[in-house]
Amino acid sequence: MISEVKRITAPFDDATARALRAGDQVLLSGRIIAARDAAHKRMVEALDRGEPLPVDLHGAVVYYVGPSPARPGFVIGAAGPTTAGRMDAYAPRLMREAGLKGMIGKGYRKPEVVEAMRECGVPYLAAVGGAGALIARCIRKYTVLAYPELGPEALAEMEVEDFPAVVVMDCEGGNYYEQGQAPYRQR
Repeated sequence: MISEVKRITAPFDDATARALRAGDQVLLSGRIIAARDAAHKRMVEALDRGEPLPVDLHGAVVYYVGPSPARPGFVIGAAGPTTAGRMDAYAPRLMREAGLKGMIGKGYRKPEVVEAMRECGVPYLAAVGGAGALIARCIRKYTVLAYPELGPEALAEMEVEDFPAVVVMDCEGGNYYEQGQAPYRQR
């Protein structure tokens, strides 16, 4: 059963991240990081070289998004979620070594990502795929922080207000994808 809507703020502290449960509906406000696979790859390569990341990810919530260009008078174009599995090769290191504390995307995660989430106390939230134009209305500011040559895949900061999402995997092992499908499965 889906709970009441929770209003939360990013970046996350440990208590906020650990209090979220699979099935929680949230409205997220604050600062989140926009990054897709190309930016994730570059950040992990920087870690491999022993270099600092271009942004402090401690407590950060990353949104897997590659927004379309903004029309005149708008902050951003459509900003729908990217399939999270594309970041699975990189997410565990960013949680363990850089302090990443939340992720927003769509779709399932690999077991090694789920294990890192449990270990580090990191929830995974889903945004509605196909609703990029509506989600963009929640984005108040978009600032490229690093890798501008990647275009829409650049590492950026977004200021969001009442960004709607659902906690689909929590750090205790709760999985809303499984819970939501359970009543419809035949045994």
